[in-house]
Amino acid sequence: MSDLQYLAERYIAAWNATDPAARRALIGEVFADGARYTDPLADVTGPDALDAVVAAVQAQFAGLVFTLGPVDTHHHITRFTWELGPAGGEPLVVGFDVAVTGEDGRIHSVLGFLDKVPANG
Repeated sequence: MSDLQYLAERYIAAWNATDPAARRALIGEVFADGARYTDPLADVTGPDALDAVVAAVQAQFAGLVFTLGPVDTHHHITRFTWELGPAGGEPLVVGFDVAVTGEDGRIHSVLGFLDKVPANG
């Protein structure tokens, strides 16, 4: 397993960590201090802001889990798909992220895209 594959797995683990202390520890492990996360719904920099985004997603989609899909890497860039849904069930949200790592081996930037989102009631 490559270091970038492992990093993608830890990234998904951070999104799934519902215990605030465990989530924050994973964010510190995976992301550089000044990392920027951008997707269609958020554009934040730093661990506090990223932690708040993850907590908000968990509150909105309580009980659902992120599952990592295929991971493609080259140089210091990782592209991977993910799904959010009930464990073992049909995903409600599907997307892919592109993460750029630095010399420290941690993520410095994430660009996220949403391919499938729930329809508004």
